[in-house]
Amino acid sequence: MEKLRTAMNFCIRYQKTLGYSIVSLLTIASEQIFSSVAFRCPCNSWNTLYGCVFLLVPALLLFLLGYMVNARTWILFTGSCSQGKKCCSGFWEKGCFSLKVLVPVTASTLVAPLTWIAVALLSASFYECAASGSSFIRHRVCRDMGEQCPELLQKIPCEENVIRELLKVNSTKAGLVSLRAQSQVIGWFLIVAIVTVALISKCISRCVSPVSYFQLKFWKIYSEKEREHFEIKAKEHAANLAERNINCFFEATNPTPFQTPSNEDWQKISLPYTFNQNDQYYSMIHKYINRNRDQVRESSKGDRIPSVLGFVDEAHTSEQNF
Repeated sequence: MEKLRTAMNFCIRYQKTLGYSIVSLLTIASEQIFSSVAFRCPCNSWNTLYGCVFLLVPALLLFLLGYMVNARTWILFTGSCSQGKKCCSGFWEKGCFSLKVLVPVTASTLVAPLTWIAVALLSASFYECAASGSSFIRHRVCRDMGEQCPELLQKIPCEENVIRELLKVNSTKAGLVSLRAQSQVIGWFLIVAIVTVALISKCISRCVSPVSYFQLKFWKIYSEKEREHFEIKAKEHAANLAERNINCFFEATNPTPFQTPSNEDWQKISLPYTFNQNDQYYSMIHKYINRNRDQVRESSKGDRIPSVLGFVDEAHTSEQNF
């Protein structure tokens, strides 16, 4: 039991890293399945379109799916255009605030699509098909090489001996014809660029963090404990309310008073978290119970949205069902 508890604590502590790792592994597995089962290059004039669709469309779908499963997206948009609110009032302020929230969300959603593109480039099948039908490659390779060159170039993904035939005509263009090598080189450069940008972004976000390392560690512990207590209390409260209503229905009695948060209360604790150096709160619930409840709003003067504190909004939605 102690080992299980240790494993659970490890998963909770590193849930974001583990989540990215699992997403990357699933993306790699999906790409391998697509390459071996679904992908068949037509080796004709459709090569470029067919190869680009398999290379880019799954990446676009993964990008959109990343927005759909990200908790902060729905915290931002849920109820933002309800009838009780004026969607056009403070349009620029709301737009800037939404942009600040969506920038780190976009960065996290790019993990899966960039992984797909990098792995696809390393396997080279999609790029080889797309490049073999490209007018740019055809213009560079087939210059002074006869009328059959464009047709032979399109057949490179399907017939290995085509490259030898092209090189017999002009061996100086070996680099242009080696499409698989081009794809893999681009893939490795992309991986290096992704890791470099990710490292620099991580360093910058930690450098501009408004809190220290140990306070950030405490903050994550607090967020997890608040989530646990919230779920326990919410289940208990919902069970008591349901029990009261059912009893009143079957016993034909009048309901006793039952205190439950109003719609406005729920909306205020559901706002995206903002950090203020003057008033330090560890969550929107913490802010709501300590401030005058009428003063809790989407953003106010001095509020910031540090990327290092993105876990605050995600704490209560780490187990959401989609």
